[in-house]
Amino acid sequence: MSSAPSSPPDLAAAVRAVLLDPDEALGLDVHGRKDAAVLVPLYVADGQLHVVFTKRRDDLSRHAGEISFPGGRPEDEDADLRATALREAHEEIGLDPEHVELLGALIPTPTIATNYAVYPYVGFIEPGYAWVPSEGEVDQILEFAVPTLRASFGRRRLVRRGVPFRTDTYEIDEHLIWGATARMLGDLLERLPPELG
Repeated sequence: MSSAPSSPPDLAAAVRAVLLDPDEALGLDVHGRKDAAVLVPLYVADGQLHVVFTKRRDDLSRHAGEISFPGGRPEDEDADLRATALREAHEEIGLDPEHVELLGALIPTPTIATNYAVYPYVGFIEPGYAWVPSEGEVDQILEFAVPTLRASFGRRRLVRRGVPFRTDTYEIDEHLIWGATARMLGDLLERLPPELG
């Protein structure tokens, strides 16, 4: 990947050191009948590490209106789940796989309602990327600095399908991150050294 971003060596090394090896992550078993993969894009701007999310369209049949990382189910053309994450990010937000420096992986995470086993991969990209959101899937692309995400954490009571429950959330303005995405984000934030936000 000759055109992958040139991340600051100390930053790339610091983030890579706290992540799972992608092969190790592939070997972890997680509850879920269907495998899926997501990409967690990171970049540095104004001296802060940022994380990229998508807000899904409200009219989708699964996870409608939710904030997530770009990703989805594997297709026959994908060599492995890393390839799935990169392909899906390209399809959903226009992120060219050649512009991603894969740093590692997070702990695979199950989705409760839809029974997916989601394998998250973390990639470094250049700031200021010209996003091309998928009209059929993505309502909005969101970019939050790590310190903002840390400060937005809380536990709150949600009701889904008539069932109340308390869960970890991240709330920034009108945007609520919860569920599997919040669990993956929590794993990332716990791993990142304090000096990275």
